[in-house]
Amino acid sequence: MTRRRGLAGLFLALLATACGSGQPGQPRHGGDHKPPVKLAQGGTTVVAESSTRTSGAGGGTSGSKTLGRPQALVTDEAQNRVLVVDLPSGRLARRASLPPDPEDIASTGTNGVVVVVSTRMGKVVVLRRSTLRRLKTFGGFDHPHIVGISPDDRYAYVTDDSTGTLAAIRLEDLRVTRRLSVGAGAHHLTFSPSERRVWVALGESARVITIVSTVVMGRPHVVGHFVPGFPVHDLAFSPNGQRVWITSAAGPDVTVFSVRSRRAVFHVPVGAPPQHLAFAGHYVYATSGYGSRIERIDAATGRVVDRATSPYGSFELSVADGYVATVSLLRGTIAIYTPRLRLLRVTHLAPATREVAISRP
Repeated sequence: MTRRRGLAGLFLALLATACGSGQPGQPRHGGDHKPPVKLAQGGTTVVAESSTRTSGAGGGTSGSKTLGRPQALVTDEAQNRVLVVDLPSGRLARRASLPPDPEDIASTGTNGVVVVVSTRMGKVVVLRRSTLRRLKTFGGFDHPHIVGISPDDRYAYVTDDSTGTLAAIRLEDLRVTRRLSVGAGAHHLTFSPSERRVWVALGESARVITIVSTVVMGRPHVVGHFVPGFPVHDLAFSPNGQRVWITSAAGPDVTVFSVRSRRAVFHVPVGAPPQHLAFAGHYVYATSGYGSRIERIDAATGRVVDRATSPYGSFELSVADGYVATVSLLRGTIAIYTPRLRLLRVTHLAPATREVAISRP
C-alpha cells in the first residue's frame, strides 16, 4: 500500500470522484454548473436567514450549551479528521484525527458509537460518540467502503469492494462475527426495516444487487440476486419495507420497485447521476450532486413536494432531528436545511467533505 503523496495530489483525485469514483459523462470538477451559494473568502459561513457570519474553520470545543443537541458528523477526507458541527449554527464544535483517507461514516442512536471507514488504509474505526475517543480499529480489509448500522443499532455492516465481502461487526463487544462473500464491487447497502434482509449493490455502477438474509444478524447469508435493468448507485428501503428506492448511475431518474414483485412502481426525476437517498417519515430526500439539487419527495406517490439548490458536488446527505444536511465533496461545505428545504446556512469546513451523519452526543 503506498503512502500519501501530499494533500494536493489527494485533492486533485477527490475532484474527479463522487462517492468513490467519477461518473461517465459527468463534469469532473465544475463543468457548466456554478455553485448556487458563493462562499466568502477565509472559510466563512454564508447565512441564508441573516447577515451573521462566523468562522467555518474555528476550533472551538463543545460545551454544556450544545450537549445533547443535534450535530453533524462530517468526514474531512483530505485532512484525516472527523468534524463535529453544531446544528443549525454550522459552528465547528470539535474535531478528532482518524487513519488516512476517512470516507464513510455512520452513528448509532442508542449505543453511542460512531463507525468510520478509511478506504485506502483498509481500516474501520469505532469511536465513542460523546468523546470521539477511539474504541477499536479493525484491520483485515482491503478497500472497505460503505458502513450501514442495523435498525436496532446492534451491528455495523461494512462492504469491501475489492474483496467483494460484507463484514458484520457486533457493536456490543466490537467483534467481527462474519465476513460474507457477496460479489465483486460490493458497495452501497440498505437494511430492511424488519432487519430480515440487506440489499447490496455490486459496484458504484452496479448491474446486480445481492440479497442477504439477516434473520440472524451476526451470521448473514446470501439468498438471491436482483437485476434492475440499469446501472445502480445507491438504494434504500422505504420505512414500511414494501418498496426499495434505487438511484441511477447513468440517468436522471430514481426508480421505485416493489420488494415482493420486483417490478417498477414509478420513477422520480431527480437530476444528473448519481443520486443519493435518505428517508424521514413519509418523505424521502434525494440529492443530485452534479445537478446542485436536493428534493423532498412523497414516498407513497413519488411526487416532488419541495426542491432546493445545493452547493455543487453535494452528493451525500443526512436527515434527522428536524434538520437536513448535505456535504459537498467538491466544495468542502456543509449545507443545512429545514425539513421543507429552506436553506439555513452553508459553512465551508475543509478541502473535501465526503460524508455526513446527523446525531446527538
